[in-house]
Amino acid sequence: MPPLPTSIDATEALLGDGNYVADRALATVLYLALTLGRPLFLEGEAGVGKTEIAKVLAERLGRRLIRLQCYEGLDVGGAVYEWNYAAQMLEIRLAEAAGETDRAALAADIFAERFLIRRPILEALVPDTAGPPVLLIDELDRTDEPFEAYLLEVLSDWQVTIPELGTQKAAAPPIVIVTSNRTREIHDALKRRCLYHWVDYPDAGRELAILRAKQPGAPADLSAQVVGFVQKLRGEDLFKLPGVAETLDWTAALTALDQIALDPATIDDTLGVLLKYQDDIAKIRGSEAARLLAEVNAARLAI
Repeated sequence: MPPLPTSIDATEALLGDGNYVADRALATVLYLALTLGRPLFLEGEAGVGKTEIAKVLAERLGRRLIRLQCYEGLDVGGAVYEWNYAAQMLEIRLAEAAGETDRAALAADIFAERFLIRRPILEALVPDTAGPPVLLIDELDRTDEPFEAYLLEVLSDWQVTIPELGTQKAAAPPIVIVTSNRTREIHDALKRRCLYHWVDYPDAGRELAILRAKQPGAPADLSAQVVGFVQKLRGEDLFKLPGVAETLDWTAALTALDQIALDPATIDDTLGVLLKYQDDIAKIRGSEAARLLAEVNAARLAI
């Protein structure tokens, strides 16, 4: 089992080994979260690389990645545990057929651990020979407030309570990454249990480094143009600005089309890879795309 990083530089290098280009502030808060055993709460726009941090950590540390994808209406049965009711009913029918009449013994038997279905949070508390897993609680802002309140016990004491079995406590706490796209505010009580970091859009230099790490086969001039164009787009009044994920997808699409440089016609034809709302596409397509590309090329010539 690879050891946890022992410094900020080592944390930055660990992420870099997984092709994740982090800034110093992110490497610092991640190092502190790992060292102090605290959950890390990452907030930011969609597509800026919050989820990827958990994936890279699990890969580079040799730990299991357990992902809880949040959604509206998520409850304990979907996130923590539930009983295998079909198997329990079958056990009851078999007991009745065998003439067993001891109800107390039967009740104890059907609520044994073999009928327990572990969902991501409970699974993350189970000891693992590879070390505590990485628990990713992704897009917490999509859930309802009651579930958010339920997480307080988990993030404070690393335990969950199952009425039929008692308290299930982790021998060693998992590495917890919580993400939010900030579609609603997360309560202060939960944030206080975590270290916090806002993951912003990268500047041009870091975005180009990310692109080169993730899409090494893309032509150098095309990569520079793509980053310049996306950076310009983020200065426009759009409903949804493109994230790093869209930059990578667009570069992959342009490379698949054998493009070695951007031109207005190709931008118009592929804007649906970069922008996800028709109003944004209509606003940029045509003369606006040509203007932004001209500004990008002029800025490159001036360097």
